[in-house]
Amino acid sequence: MTPAARLQTAIEILDAIAASARDGGPPADALFAEAMRARRYAGSKDRRAIRALVYDAIRAVRSAPPSGRAAMLALADSDPDLAALFDGSPYGPAPIADGEPRAETGLAAPALIDLFDPLVGAGEGGAMLERAALDLRANRLKAGRDELAKLFPEGELIAGAPDGWRLPPETAAAQHPAYGEGLFEVQDAASQYAAAALDAAAGMRIVDLCAGGGGKTLAIASCTGDAADILACDTNRARLRQLAPRAERAGATRIETRLLDPGKEVDVLADWRGRADRVFVDAPCSGSGTWRRSPELRWRLTPSRLDRHLADQAKLIALGAELVAPGGKLLYAVCSIIAREGRAQVDEFLDRHPGWTADGGYLPAGIGRAAGRGFLLTPAHDRCDGFFLARLTAPC
Repeated sequence: MTPAARLQTAIEILDAIAASARDGGPPADALFAEAMRARRYAGSKDRRAIRALVYDAIRAVRSAPPSGRAAMLALADSDPDLAALFDGSPYGPAPIADGEPRAETGLAAPALIDLFDPLVGAGEGGAMLERAALDLRANRLKAGRDELAKLFPEGELIAGAPDGWRLPPETAAAQHPAYGEGLFEVQDAASQYAAAALDAAAGMRIVDLCAGGGGKTLAIASCTGDAADILACDTNRARLRQLAPRAERAGATRIETRLLDPGKEVDVLADWRGRADRVFVDAPCSGSGTWRRSPELRWRLTPSRLDRHLADQAKLIALGAELVAPGGKLLYAVCSIIAREGRAQVDEFLDRHPGWTADGGYLPAGIGRAAGRGFLLTPAHDRCDGFFLARLTAPC
């Protein structure tokens, strides 16, 4: 493909991504893969170049653009070499016309920025959109961080994460034989901090209420030496099914999975009510803390979608509280930097549940900042995904 043809392909893919963001359709990665399957003539060099163009535009443009061309023109305004590819050549984009509309660039729409937690400073925008490093977590059931250092000597320690090892962005670690042997998992440092903050131990009964594919479930099993009973729940059957083979690979033998029927969760979990020593509520959210990995999430968040997340979070934290034994603990977590999903959600829960208290001192020194009655992690301050955590203790 010519450079101009690659640019035109990127524009067409951006059209699909912007439309999907507005309609709540498939994510950018899925749409990119679909577009490449439809263009089998594109070689590996073409695919890499097109992907770079697509994601450079997504990171630069603050909200869903009117067209892929408008997004790419915004980049071309500061890149003469890119602007020169709008040359009208076969399979390339038409020349730039006077007065053509450009997409607006920046971190996010002002109305979205206004929702950020007050701790998120004006200088943090760059870190929120830069390419994320690849973080690994050693699986204590089979290996330690020293083994990861030998396998990947190009890496570095992750501050405050005893099992963590950081590699350059897009390192193909999951293709290493050691991954198939269960020696490590790919897991961002923020998720590692969250799993450790649960303060789980051998002999406990633990519920991971929103387990998804089980990344944090496996981290909890690793922390407890596979000596705790863990119930992993989710409403998404396809994602929950991923956990069993992952647990087998990791050597985690005491994980039970349970599919929840939306609206009937209390009935399905009746046998665990008031019996769990620890409950982890990693609630669905805006994902605003993960823009480094999925920058098109800025294009997807609308007031109505945020309201749905807030309602789900309030429901899940209340459900989790019913499962906690007297004196037990609940860890509420969202990969979000929006105050209403973090500190405000915890404040409202504590107002509705007299006797519950917020803990402190459960993050490593220097990690996170106090945000209300929880803690906020951000890419600029903590070199990890944006995350809000609050550990709450049930009355005895």
